[in-house]
Amino acid sequence: MKETKRLLFISLLVALGIVLGTFESQIPLPIPVPGAKLGLSNMVVLVAIYTLGYREGFLIMIFKSIMLMLVTGAVSAFIFSANGALFSSVAMILSHKYLRKYLSPIGVSEIGSAFHNFGQIVAAIFILKSKTLISYLPYLLLMGIFTGYFVGLASYYISKNVSKHKEIRWRN
Repeated sequence: MKETKRLLFISLLVALGIVLGTFESQIPLPIPVPGAKLGLSNMVVLVAIYTLGYREGFLIMIFKSIMLMLVTGAVSAFIFSANGALFSSVAMILSHKYLRKYLSPIGVSEIGSAFHNFGQIVAAIFILKSKTLISYLPYLLLMGIFTGYFVGLASYYISKNVSKHKEIRWRN
């Protein structure tokens, strides 16, 4: 029974990631920088890392990215966002694993935000074959400071409340 609840929670996090990702794609941003997003759907990955574990967080990132592509139909944007999500998830997992004594979920989220932006730029440089795209990185990183803070703060409160259930533990 415990494994069934765990799988249900993973499925709910993936579904929530899809809803948040679809919702955030409809929000106009004040800064017209290609690839800039609020990163709301990354909350589910961070919540999973803190409550379920690294493997589950990584799997949720994969499922969320694929399902968002299928739901939104943004196949060309998938390459950029999936690469950013991959960089971000690995960075958040490693920073949580090795630096959790020094970093709060906000710090882990900030690292994830920076690596997500870096991953998108790396994908864009390789696909579009233009090194000048690196000039977007400072703008993305600046915006990522604010969005990373919000995502980390929200993830902290969500994880703490979810961890009140005995099947799901806070992994600090």
